[in-house]
Amino acid sequence: MDNYFRITGYYPKADVCFIADCNGKFQAMWEFSSFLVNKGVEIVAVGRDERMSYGNFPRAEYDAEHIILRACAKGKPDVSGNIVTVNGKFYTKK
Repeated sequence: MDNYFRITGYYPKADVCFIADCNGKFQAMWEFSSFLVNKGVEIVAVGRDERMSYGNFPRAEYDAEHIILRACAKGKPDVSGNIVTVNGKFYTKK
């Protein structure tokens, strides 16, 4: 089972958004999202390997220790239909 997950989040306390990938640190999407929610992050969009296109940035390498920050910006992310964009980086949810 592939455990590659992508989450777009918004952290209201600092008014910042981000796209973060996890490739090996968590075994299930709920573990990844729960970790972020417990830190005060609002989950805006989620993607998993078989249900998204990678957009204009490639899949991250396997890393069982870290969450990989792929993009960040001030304010909320742009979600237009199935396209999620943060600071010029985008991916498509399927």
